[in-house]
Amino acid sequence: MVKVKKSINGTYEFRASLGFDPVTGKRIQKRKSGFKTIAEAKKAYAELLLNVEEEEEQQANSTNVDSMNFKEFTETIFIPWYKNKVKESTYINRKNSIDKHFACFYDFSLVEITPLILQEWQIKMSEKCSSQYVRSIQGLLSIAFDRAIVLGLMKENPSKIIGNVKKEKSKIDFWTKEEFEKVISQIYVEDYFQHFQFVCIWLLFMTGMRVGEATAIQWSDIDLDKRTLSVSKTLFYQNVDNYKFTEPKTRASNRLLALDEDTVTILQKWQKVQAESCQTEFVLSYNGVPTQKFTISYAINRYAKAAGVHRIRIHGLRHSHASLLISMNQNPLVIKDRLGHEDIQTTLGTYGHLYPNSNFEVADSLSGFVKMKTSDVSQIEHYSSNQFMKTEYGLEKGKTK
Repeated sequence: MVKVKKSINGTYEFRASLGFDPVTGKRIQKRKSGFKTIAEAKKAYAELLLNVEEEEEQQANSTNVDSMNFKEFTETIFIPWYKNKVKESTYINRKNSIDKHFACFYDFSLVEITPLILQEWQIKMSEKCSSQYVRSIQGLLSIAFDRAIVLGLMKENPSKIIGNVKKEKSKIDFWTKEEFEKVISQIYVEDYFQHFQFVCIWLLFMTGMRVGEATAIQWSDIDLDKRTLSVSKTLFYQNVDNYKFTEPKTRASNRLLALDEDTVTILQKWQKVQAESCQTEFVLSYNGVPTQKFTISYAINRYAKAAGVHRIRIHGLRHSHASLLISMNQNPLVIKDRLGHEDIQTTLGTYGHLYPNSNFEVADSLSGFVKMKTSDVSQIEHYSSNQFMKTEYGLEKGKTK
C-alpha cells in the first residue's frame, strides 16, 4: 500500500520506490506533493506506477528490436512467413537468392540498415549485375523490410526511400528462322535420344510455350486429329522422384494452341517411337519421367555449337516463336493469345521493337490518298489580313488595297 502523508500546509504527498538503477545500484525514488485529498494522492501514485511500467515495456521492446540482427529476423521470422505466402516453386527458386544476398546485411541489426547502407549495397551490386537482377533482389529485401515494419521491428523501409535502380529493357535473344533451320540440321533423328532432343526444341520453337508448360504436356492434352494442344498446367520439377503439376502462371496461360501440320506429323512419329522404348503419358520424355530444364538446355547448347549459331536460353525459344510470328506479319493479338499473355501491353512491351518500322510505308500510303484541290477565288467575304500582312505590305489598319 502507498504511504500518503499530510504536509504542514495541509496538502498530501507520497514517496514512491521505483526499484534500483541498473548501473549505480541505488534505489530510485520519486516524491509527489500538493494533493488536496488522500484520494487524489493515491490516484496519482497509481498513474505513476502505470507510466513506469509502460516505459519499462517500451524500453524492453526497444532493446529487443535493437538487439535483433537481420540474420535472426530472416531465418526465424521472414523466411517461414514468406514460404507460406508464395507458391512452392517460387519459394524454391528465390531461396538461393535470399540466402546469398541477404547475408550482406547479417551483421547489422534491423535498425542499423539505413538508406545509406542499402544505397552502398545497391551501387556495388549494379557494378557487377544487370539492373533486372538488382531490381529483383532489392524487391525481396523490400518485402522483408515491409514485414519488419508490420511487426514493429523497423520504423521505415530504406528500400522505398532510396528507390530501385533504373529499369533497363533487357535484350531479347532469339533464333531467326534461318538460324533455327541450321540448328535442327545438326540433329540425327534416327538416334532415339537425339530424336527426343529434336522434338523438345521443335515443339518449344513452334508453339512458344514456357518450358514448364511444355514439360507438363501429356498425350491426353493433344488432339492430333483436330491439331490442338491444351495448355492448362505447369510442371514443378525438383528431381526424378519429386515433381508435380501446378497452376499456370496467369489465367491467360490456360489456352488452346492450334498446331501446324509439320508439328502434328512430328508428334505422331515421336509417339510411336517413344512407345517402343518407354510407357509414359509425358510427351517430352525419353525414360518414362518428365524431362528437366537442364536436358533441354544441354541440347540447345550442343546443337547451336555444332551449327555455328549463337547460344540462347530455353526461354529464347519462346522469344523465337514470337519473332517468327512477327516476321510473318501476324496480328499482335494472335501472338498474345498463343503466348498466353495476360494483356496486349505485355506482348507489345516485350516484342514491339521487333516489328518492322512501317513509318515510310504509312507515308507512301498517304501520298495521293487525299484529293488536293483548292478554290480559284476567295470564298470568305470581308477578309481581314493579319498584322504581319499589314506591316509587310504597308496596309493601314481597316483598309485593303
